[in-house]
Amino acid sequence: MGLKKLGIPDNVVEILKKDGIVTLYPPQEEALPYALTDKNLVLAVPTASGKSLVAYLAALKHVLERGGKVLYIVPLRALATEKYEDLKKFEGLGIRVEMSIGDFDTPDPELEKFDIIVATSEKADSLLRHRSRWLERISLVVADEIHLIHDPDRGPTLEITLARFRRFNPNIQIIALSATIKNSKELANWLNAVHISSNWRPVPLKEGVLCEGIIKFTDNTMREIKNRGDVIWSLISDAILTGGQCLVFVNTRKSAESLAIRYAPKMKEVLKDHVEIDGLDDLIDEDESTSIGKRLKSCMRKGIAFHHAGLTNEQRKLVEKSFRNGTIKCIIATPTLAAGINLPARMVVIRDVYRYESDVGNVSIPVLEIKQMCGRAGRPRFDPYGEAVLIARNESEMSFLMENYLLGEPEEIFSKLGNETILRSHILAAIATGVANSMETLMTFFSMTFFAHQVSITSLSEAAERIIEFLEKEGMIRVKEEILPTFFGRRVSDLYIDPVTAVRLRDALKAYKSGASDFGFLHAICSTPDMRHMNLRRGEYEMIEEVYSLRKNELLLPAPEDLREYEFYLSELKTACALEEWIEEVGEEEILEKYNMGPGDLRNKVEIAEWLLYSMRELANIFNREAYPALNDLVVRLRYGVRKELLDLVRLRGVGRVRARMLFNSGFRTIDDLRNADLHAIARVPRIGEALARSIKAQIETNTKPGLTIPSKESRAQKEISPEGQRKLTDF
Repeated sequence: MGLKKLGIPDNVVEILKKDGIVTLYPPQEEALPYALTDKNLVLAVPTASGKSLVAYLAALKHVLERGGKVLYIVPLRALATEKYEDLKKFEGLGIRVEMSIGDFDTPDPELEKFDIIVATSEKADSLLRHRSRWLERISLVVADEIHLIHDPDRGPTLEITLARFRRFNPNIQIIALSATIKNSKELANWLNAVHISSNWRPVPLKEGVLCEGIIKFTDNTMREIKNRGDVIWSLISDAILTGGQCLVFVNTRKSAESLAIRYAPKMKEVLKDHVEIDGLDDLIDEDESTSIGKRLKSCMRKGIAFHHAGLTNEQRKLVEKSFRNGTIKCIIATPTLAAGINLPARMVVIRDVYRYESDVGNVSIPVLEIKQMCGRAGRPRFDPYGEAVLIARNESEMSFLMENYLLGEPEEIFSKLGNETILRSHILAAIATGVANSMETLMTFFSMTFFAHQVSITSLSEAAERIIEFLEKEGMIRVKEEILPTFFGRRVSDLYIDPVTAVRLRDALKAYKSGASDFGFLHAICSTPDMRHMNLRRGEYEMIEEVYSLRKNELLLPAPEDLREYEFYLSELKTACALEEWIEEVGEEEILEKYNMGPGDLRNKVEIAEWLLYSMRELANIFNREAYPALNDLVVRLRYGVRKELLDLVRLRGVGRVRARMLFNSGFRTIDDLRNADLHAIARVPRIGEALARSIKAQIETNTKPGLTIPSKESRAQKEISPEGQRKLTDF
């Protein structure tokens, strides 16, 4: 069907034509009449079958024809960026698009100016907690990758967010996009939505198992693969030599790196041209290079890359961009790459169907996840077909993989909201925002969740009562005729932290005395459920116990009396030690090697720690104002990884922790030193150069106090927030 038959405006059609979209796929034809007429919709179709276009066109209709506002919810930051860039193409029509993925302690009033907002589930939940007035104007919510509602980490937040929108605006339209799952109709029933499910794909997908050099496909066809001495390399070579690209999924980061490094020298067998990648040198060598960055650079120079959560966001983005434009021909990745990001290839190879999980051991990867990986095979408009291949060592294993995975049905998905740890935060948020003021109204709200639709709301009652008792005991709510939040409770909800985290931070603040060591703060945040602490490796117990022995007087929280919790306590101390080394300017490579992590892991720890320190600083306004100045500096030190004397220098754009130290050691210790210095003198500092020196000078000349104010959330947080200054609670 052509686009115009659905009444899509000519100017929208012209934009779509530039992307090669001139006709609709069958699932799109079936879904759009409902999507464009305000019907709730659950669209469950395979990867690359055009789900997003249905949501985009519905969003444009809401904005352009009805003056509405759209919230587009995604599970991952990388996916938010992808959707934001897609939707930006329509800004020529007069719509305004924005992305909001960070800073959970703000109502983001600036978002009122925009028509379509792309946000992660957590950010959407945070906006609801802050009672942002502009949310009343949302007329369409898109829930992308809604099948991830079964994810124990992300799922409950998305579930609660959708329930809240449906509660305060029963007429809101919800479009939920899903992979093909067994019970997608159950999701549709929950949302009172039209259900459309299809296995149609724009590029035919052949799924098979490779055994002894032959791929046997589910359609009973077979294909021989030339033996090049290594099973996986034989498949990669086959894909590239036939004009395609290849994605290989393995179950560990170590495997992803080692295979990419092993195959990098072989790439010259299949690639004739030298590989040039824009931005590779700048990205890998910027400020502080690491061995993992050097290994990645070496592989990418040869047309192959590895991809996992240990890389920085910038490194992952460059790998993905280079694969999309065809410069990189093969990526060896962990399964996180399959989670929603649009990165198709001619061939997908899945080496492992098991993975290791702590406390459990090796477990089977769910069929749904394997199907998600398989779905990456076949690039629309580039490949005539896609091939997804699992690897078997013998006939018996081949039969198992074929029957259980390729011919098996994806599992049903289930709500994970019943976990009491997860419920704590959402129950406090419901009370803090006025959604509920009694057990009855609380249960009425939770009756709108997917959990209640699947199980029964009565199974939540006992857990809710225990949580209410805990929140009252810790001073976050008052229970009289009504259940009402205290200022502490509202602040905890706004800060988007677990109530147990808030209790730990409060207790540490009460124990703090002016002038005490920063290590006590670092340990306090590492003792919370919001910080995933580092596990102790063999041989580290003695080292961390020595840290405890030497520094126990610096700690704000006591060691547990229960010996069963002692190992966790030591793990918290280990995590605090890593963060302390970061702010003491220990080299990044040294930290990564000592604590056995990647640069992406370190940045993730730092980001979470910064948020927890920020939250602790906010709670200091309530429990111990003497701690505020020390926490204020520590937040910024942690962000940049510097000692206190570098705080002004490191805020300059382009000057990271290494360059700031170079400037300081060369005599440029303050902004005034740089203002009064000769440009060429600054340029002669190692790692600076003339271009950066000019930028530094320009930044200083532009600002009266050049620099170099702390980002917005810092300046906001310096103002004490009183109960009287809180916005009146609304139905949000």
